Amino acid sequence: MVVLIIHLYFFAQAMLVNEGLAERPVTKEPAVHAAKTEAEILYDQLEGCLEKEAFTAAWQGMLRYNPEARMLAIADLSQASDKQRFYIINLEKKEVNLQTWVAHGKNSGDQYALNFSNTNASHMSSRGFFRIGEEFISPKHGPALLLEGLEKGVNDRARMREIIIHGADYVSEDFIETHGRCGRSHGCPALPREEMAKVIRLLPPGSLLYIHTAS
Repeated sequence: MVVLIIHLYFFAQAMLVNEGLAERPVTKEPAVHAAKTEAEILYDQLEGCLEKEAFTAAWQGMLRYNPEARMLAIADLSQASDKQRFYIINLEKKEVNLQTWVAHGKNSGDQYALNFSNTNASHMSSRGFFRIGEEFISPKHGPALLLEGLEKGVNDRARMREIIIHGADYVSEDFIETHGRCGRSHGCPALPREEMAKVIRLLPPGSLLYIHTAS
């Protein structure tokens, strides 16, 4: 009798499966995309106006050196000097407030910056993260911003080397049209002279500058 009941039970389950009424195991579909990080969301909102590798490295450094930063400057020296490779990003509004040209040191390379140094009088650019200091008037360059290198052995001699953000006539569209590239500095991230007032306004003391390189 018991055997008959068991057989009837399994027969009834089979009939229900055929009619789609029996319970079936629930399987979870794998997630198609993992949740994007805050950095990835911001990069997407910037519409890819700069290289992702440079942005990602700048973002990671910002979290380390000043997670409360409102503005972030990036000089992407992995690009050729005739490109507008200097960016100021408004982290609150999630937008690029400025994109323009920037010079590298004359001993770092010609069209591309290939060599870097932390040594005084090397006339090379230094890579890495810098804290932006006070505005001052340079006797040679006019309005400028002090820089403090934050990475020991990489750029921490910036003050000794007088590495600053300043304007220069050799960083301009006219110079690039004539020479095929920006002019070169003694190691400073020099910008178009006409942009300096805006740069000073956008980058208050304590803001970060990241100089990105290809190696």
